[in-house]
Amino acid sequence: MAEKLFSTIGDESAMTELPFAFTLSLPEWAVAGFAALPEFVATAEQRMRLVLALARRNALENSGGPFAAAVFEHGNGRLVAVGVNRVMPANCSSAHAEVMALSLAQQRLQVYDLGGPGQPTFELVVNWRPCAMCFGAVLWSGVRRLTIAGSGPQLENLTGFDEGPLPRQWRAELARRGIVVTEGVLRREAIDLFRWFGASGRTVYNARRG
Repeated sequence: MAEKLFSTIGDESAMTELPFAFTLSLPEWAVAGFAALPEFVATAEQRMRLVLALARRNALENSGGPFAAAVFEHGNGRLVAVGVNRVMPANCSSAHAEVMALSLAQQRLQVYDLGGPGQPTFELVVNWRPCAMCFGAVLWSGVRRLTIAGSGPQLENLTGFDEGPLPRQWRAELARRGIVVTEGVLRREAIDLFRWFGASGRTVYNARRG
């Protein structure tokens, strides 16, 4: 079985037909604009406003869904990394904004655990409650704080996206792992963004709500 499975090794034409690696990246507008972002962002409202601006720009540029995230050092507000939704451009269902921001922060800092020894307290700021997948990503990332605009049904109702099932006690699960949740930061602005997106007719890539 193994011999048959690996019988194509050495056959370059067969090997090149299969993907063996993939790359996720921010859209060009986000890469070009990162240098213009402030190095330090003082307050929760200012951090969320930055995230909301990224989310809206991502939708306007048709470079992904209306979602963005950023990783900050909680104490001094140093901006470590940003992420926007890249599912459709990357043909990758896991390329959510949270995954992008967390992964880019880990790559920048060269650590896989953002809560490891000697690390500052890192905060993930997102323009709504993480979906079922990104809830897991938050747990394993090591961030010690999660700041969100809201957590109700408005995102799904206004846009049609399927956020998946979360544990009923998801806040308690985060708290049990030492992750502090701050909720309701610029909630109205976030809902306005979702309302605009839902009315825009833009593609909703996973409208298969259970």
